[in-house]
Amino acid sequence: MAEQPVEAQQRDAPAEVPLYPVYGAGYYLPQPPKSRVVIKADLLPAISVLSLISLLGIPLAYLWSLLAPSQLKSVTPRGLIPLTAESYHRFDSIALFVLLGFGAGLIVGVGVWFLRERRGPVTMVAAVLGSLGAAYLATLMAGMFTGWMYEVPSTTNIGDTLTIAPTLESVWVILAQPLATALAYGVLAAWNGMDDLGRRLG
Repeated sequence: MAEQPVEAQQRDAPAEVPLYPVYGAGYYLPQPPKSRVVIKADLLPAISVLSLISLLGIPLAYLWSLLAPSQLKSVTPRGLIPLTAESYHRFDSIALFVLLGFGAGLIVGVGVWFLRERRGPVTMVAAVLGSLGAAYLATLMAGMFTGWMYEVPSTTNIGDTLTIAPTLESVWVILAQPLATALAYGVLAAWNGMDDLGRRLG
């Protein structure tokens, strides 16, 4: 019997039947690749974010110096004594700074979140540290602004009433802004639900 051509042999060869898993056996689904935390590529932008946010302490201090209430104190032989109910303004000044810092922190957290291509823990840490620096800078600049707005009399007499510039008597007020920044950024990251927080869509 004459041999068939090679093409005929290939055509007549039995087709390969794909192997199917055994009935009842579990299916293996490959796991999607996990997103890695980008650090090196985000370091330089994070430093820029930190520096820019820190400068927000200047307008924050100026706004506080405009809104914070002053105190009326009377000159007595024992020193300066606040008038009735004027001592409450000490708390008002602290509460106002905390509210301004908290609001600024929320704005910073949401604003940094819109940097889609740089979303991640590196940018979040930079935003929180920048907010902490801004709040600390605001406490330093607040005294300078109030010094410009309120005059200090050269001489005083017993019975005089003086207008005293507002002051911040607690250093813990600087924690409001970074905590608000971390809260806003963390809530947005948890609400996002994407493995890379949407960086690839940037």
